[in-house]
Amino acid sequence: MKNTDGQPFGTLQSLKVINASAVVAGPFMCELFAEQGADVIQLENPRIPDMYRIWPQAFSMDRRNQRSMTLDVPSAQGREVLFRLIADADMLVESSKGGTWKKWGLTDEVLWAHNPKLVIVHVSGFGLSGDPTYIPRASFDSIGQAFSGYLAINGYPDPMEPYVTKPYTGDFITGLFGAWSALAAVIRARETGEGESIDIAQFESLVRLQASYLTDGLNKGAQAPRMGNLDTVGACKGTQRCSDGWIFIAVGGATAVRNMVELFGLGDDPDFEGTIQSITRDKPERARKFVEKIDAYCLAHTVDEVEAALAPLGVACSPIMTYARMEQNSHYRARGVLTQWDDVATGEPIKGAAPVPRFARNPSQIVRGGAPFDHDTVDVLREHGFTDEEVAALRASGAVGSN
Repeated sequence: MKNTDGQPFGTLQSLKVINASAVVAGPFMCELFAEQGADVIQLENPRIPDMYRIWPQAFSMDRRNQRSMTLDVPSAQGREVLFRLIADADMLVESSKGGTWKKWGLTDEVLWAHNPKLVIVHVSGFGLSGDPTYIPRASFDSIGQAFSGYLAINGYPDPMEPYVTKPYTGDFITGLFGAWSALAAVIRARETGEGESIDIAQFESLVRLQASYLTDGLNKGAQAPRMGNLDTVGACKGTQRCSDGWIFIAVGGATAVRNMVELFGLGDDPDFEGTIQSITRDKPERARKFVEKIDAYCLAHTVDEVEAALAPLGVACSPIMTYARMEQNSHYRARGVLTQWDDVATGEPIKGAAPVPRFARNPSQIVRGGAPFDHDTVDVLREHGFTDEEVAALRASGAVGSN
């Protein structure tokens, strides 16, 4: 997409993406491309809009710069339109249940017959291979967290229930895995002329994130219990209640720990002699004394007072930010973490996150928010050689929307 002056921008201005995915994971990866100048054409079913539209402000943010087109992909006419759309595209992203496109007759080989260099990204809950009873199963973010083992290690100890991390952690992580792998495949396709097919299972993305929890579980038979905000070795819970709210303190690093020991008046205590990298549960008496001190200190001070005291000591800490705090925070303001754009449908200003990460020479841009349903269908069809008569016929047949 071009900016408001009609000029291309970003590092991906030569990338063309057909986004046939919906809700979070697939569209999020396409959104990252669109913010860096890629031409991203979002396809929605003419009769069933993307479910993410039920959150209009979030849709405006998470579909920024993408063009909105309707297309009944599996219909006979829809397939022919799709083939023309992908003919010069770098990438096609779809996020149906595993095996859906194959059932429609739209196999990778069929798509490659129309563009041998096409990178095809299949995003699904359980993947395209494996136990055939799992492949076509429905999934949402919470299901991916449950099946991956991620849910089992998050939450407070029994008898409280496991905790689904918010919001849509698995979906967004899956989108990030998709983004890097798709771009890697595009680089290779441009070098060799040969496309690629990428199978991204949502649950596998979350399996990959589990670090020592996973390796200790598999190699030592140690299923990590749910511990709230404790980690596997630390004694400090991290979340500390202050007189007016909450702060998170990550107790670690020899210098930071020593400075806290002195601040809390424990410098002469023999339990705190020597170099201490962290306050760990394997030193129960040391842990008890330190935790009592940090709890009392935080309760006696405000969030801002605790942060002002600990940050200069090299202690990693942060207020547990609310959205109101975020808007007022000096660092958020100085970096422009939050931004604003005009919604295409309403013309009203929408606040949200600025593009991430930051490119020094080819910065991301927000050209417009997520577009109304079917907003760009006619323009896209005309760009791909369809006449007004052909567009009208597609409208009449239901292959595209009737707006």
